[in-house]
Amino acid sequence: MKRPVVGIIGNAFLLNDQYPVQIGGIHNVEAVSHVAQAMPVVIPANPNFISVEELVAHFDGFVFTGGRQNVHPEEYGEEATPAHGDFDRNRDGLTLPLIRAAVEHELPILGICRGFQEFNVAFGGSLYPEIRDLPGRMNHRMPPDGTLEEKFAHRHEIILDDDSIFTKIFGSNRVMTNSLHGQGIKDAGARVVVEGHAPDGTPEAIRIRDAGNFALAVQWHPEWRAATDPVSKPLFEAFGKALRGGRGAALHTGT
Repeated sequence: MKRPVVGIIGNAFLLNDQYPVQIGGIHNVEAVSHVAQAMPVVIPANPNFISVEELVAHFDGFVFTGGRQNVHPEEYGEEATPAHGDFDRNRDGLTLPLIRAAVEHELPILGICRGFQEFNVAFGGSLYPEIRDLPGRMNHRMPPDGTLEEKFAHRHEIILDDDSIFTKIFGSNRVMTNSLHGQGIKDAGARVVVEGHAPDGTPEAIRIRDAGNFALAVQWHPEWRAATDPVSKPLFEAFGKALRGGRGAALHTGT
């Protein structure tokens, strides 16, 4: 049976600090292939190579991945500071209009970490440069030391709205997740609905209002252990179900 084709947004990287490449994490590829049951294709995150129009014409859905570089604050009307970290303006130039176009064309989309932040900025929202510097907030960043298993281990609970689409997908309004991010939502975009928070109030799960298909994003990394994790697995399965439903497939996410 022909599988839906999913574009996985890549990231710019210097191999051996010299050779420029576009990379995609194997865990995203595995989650799309093995759990969502779709064909994964890593997309170079650069509008000089590929257009939004080409992407929405040839792909059945998209995963907007995490990445070390952050969305440039100019995209939400603020000045860059050292706290904002490094940037990838080429990725900004592709992903932000692609998110809006995918929603317009009713294609399923899933945002992860930086992708979660891109969802918010794409619809007019803003970001805090460093969550851990805010009063009363915990450190959401990846532990600097340890194995991958330790870095991606469950760190805190997510409290979801009782009537949220996420609660329906997970079968619970409280789930445990990993945490590997520095930035977070400051002001939610015009069509961004926050449906889940960390215990310190940091937004962690969002949907796009009035999207005609799956348009969900999470601040954590569900691609890790996606085939076995009790939260990651149903999320990617729901994404896969939307992909197989085709363009404009019904997903009851409210208004």
